[in-house]
Amino acid sequence: MLNRIFGLETEYGLLVNQDQPDHSPTWFAHKIRDHLFHVQRRGVLDLHHRGHDEPPGNGGFLTNAGRMYLDMGHLEWASPECESLCDVVAADRAGDQLLQDAIQDLGLTDTVSLIKNNVDHETDATFGSHENYLVSRRFPFTRRGLGPFVTFLVTRQIFTGAGRVGMAGPQDAWIQMDRLIVPRGATHRHAQQSVLPFQLSQRADYIVNDFFEWVQQNRAIVNTRDEPLADPNQYRRIHLLLGDSNMAEVATALKLGTTGLVLQLIEEGHAPLDLELDEPVETMQELSQDQDRRWIVRLQSGKTISAIDIQEAFLAAAQAHYRGQDDETDWVLDQWEAVLQDLRGDYTRLVGRVDWASKLWLLETFREAEQMTWADPALKSLDLEYHNLHQGKGLYYGLMEEGRVPRLTTDKAIALAMDHPPRNTRAFGRGELVRHLLACGSPDEPAGAKPEERFSPLYVINWSIFQLRGQAPFPMPDPFKTYVQEVRAHLQPT
Repeated sequence: MLNRIFGLETEYGLLVNQDQPDHSPTWFAHKIRDHLFHVQRRGVLDLHHRGHDEPPGNGGFLTNAGRMYLDMGHLEWASPECESLCDVVAADRAGDQLLQDAIQDLGLTDTVSLIKNNVDHETDATFGSHENYLVSRRFPFTRRGLGPFVTFLVTRQIFTGAGRVGMAGPQDAWIQMDRLIVPRGATHRHAQQSVLPFQLSQRADYIVNDFFEWVQQNRAIVNTRDEPLADPNQYRRIHLLLGDSNMAEVATALKLGTTGLVLQLIEEGHAPLDLELDEPVETMQELSQDQDRRWIVRLQSGKTISAIDIQEAFLAAAQAHYRGQDDETDWVLDQWEAVLQDLRGDYTRLVGRVDWASKLWLLETFREAEQMTWADPALKSLDLEYHNLHQGKGLYYGLMEEGRVPRLTTDKAIALAMDHPPRNTRAFGRGELVRHLLACGSPDEPAGAKPEERFSPLYVINWSIFQLRGQAPFPMPDPFKTYVQEVRAHLQPT
């Protein structure tokens, strides 16, 4: 799409299929990571501290220029920088396949299941799917400027949600009031409703702020941390953590594509006006939990309107300004329109394209066949199985095998993305660096290393810069530039 860099970060759940497991999920996560790097040699591990919770060896960059690492015990995959929706969908699926292949290689397919979801039904914990969008530094990153964006994000869950059985418990958090940060009490909705059959979004219950900088325990609709991972004078990175992990390729591409177009509308002053929500956080949760699927919201003006109407207002603005911009934009506009039309009718028409609809149809079919109530714990197990990345067990892959799932990418493209980065962003240059380091062999220190070398890692790799021992840092501030020729020259022996 036009002038946009996309990226996804996915945290995976790991289910141990034993009544009395010998090892914890975190132990298996370490084993899978070590297999990727030490046995399969997919990439190079970090040799430096990336942070207090990321010591050397916690993770590293792969030959496809993405990052695989552990975050609070969870395996996490960060895609390389992608300039097209096809590339980012392929990269997203490549991360899934890399981990599933490692599990199979280790002979653990019957012991552990990799679950690409956002909820642990047993502990009530959540783990994220983070989206990244590069925008100009001129983007109006203020409460007023972000007003339309918040409205769009809250209401887009009607086609981006992955669906879940039940609801989360009360969320303790801190919110900002004027210049003070104060505790936010549990919302009244939990006292009113203790049992919820099914809702649209896995993450909605865990979002407690509209804007906030912190990530854990204070999850916001828009994360305000300013970390561009690029030239800070030119770019800002919009970092979102409110979304669900999608299995459906159409849902993944539509989530990223529509959000990219709305950012463009805001950047260029074309966003619909007067659609600011009265209470965005509460509205997000109410939309997700609306069992009638009428999805009515209240605006700051006091007017009520449906989430579909709001989405159609953004669609109309994008149609008016960006139709014909490029092929991917036209695909997004066509799919956006089709999904919104289908949302006004029978939800089963969305099976295969929208995850919550696919999951709900599967659960309702099973409930009817087995004469089960929503309180039956088996439904939570089926909820998880929809996200199982084992293609012989996962319910999503069952829908795919039945021909109910439209594809945006191919198995061949995913296999390519497992080893190779996109060739039109700086990921290309970083991939060359990783391949060079792998070709050089083990990073173990030679026996005769000088004392000062023992305190200086052989290499340091970050998203926008790298450095090899004894050489000057190599900055890569422009994500749209491949740097591949410059990197190759830099790596030549002097």
